[in-house]
Amino acid sequence: MFAKLTGTIDSKGDGWLILDISGVGYLVQCGLSTIESLPNPGNVTTLLIETVVREDSFVLYGFERQSERDWFRLLQTVKGVGARVALTILSALPPENLSNAIAAGDRSALTSVGGVGPKLAERIIAELKDKALIVHEKDILDVKSIDGQGSGPSTDTKAVKDAVSALVNLGYSQTESFAVITRVSGKLERGHEVGLLVKLGLKELSNDR
Repeated sequence: MFAKLTGTIDSKGDGWLILDISGVGYLVQCGLSTIESLPNPGNVTTLLIETVVREDSFVLYGFERQSERDWFRLLQTVKGVGARVALTILSALPPENLSNAIAAGDRSALTSVGGVGPKLAERIIAELKDKALIVHEKDILDVKSIDGQGSGPSTDTKAVKDAVSALVNLGYSQTESFAVITRVSGKLERGHEVGLLVKLGLKELSNDR
């Protein structure tokens, strides 16, 4: 199986590219965001590869980042999500956005992706929520703690949940609210206060706009 390929981009199109390695052309399926970020044909590039073998096919999928390949694999553990659907999801939602959407239980973010209906979105959230990780600065917050199932004082996790709800009530999306509150909470000591989290969250949201 292939794990990584380095070669010259021979050509590329809508969701695919041909990588020339010593005169052999490898057809690699990629997400639209990956295709757009890669250099033009004639340039050398390196892709992380996931090989998917079926009875009637042998397909190479390419990714620029490890997190993309990790999520590609993880998504396929959910019933109803095959390689093509997983790639479509990652084309629309980069890993960091996907993590936030799943952690926040944001079904609308997932159903905005072609091929993902409400039932499949709910299944993805239910099965992957406890595996979604939010990374901010040097801290990693295990999303299970947001449900009070992970380590850490319950008062902190409750404050985070309440602060997220407050921002949602102010008109921000679940994904956006969850992302900013977990980010600011990671910069504070234990014993978070809802009011302070909301204040800091609103400040960051205003700076982002």
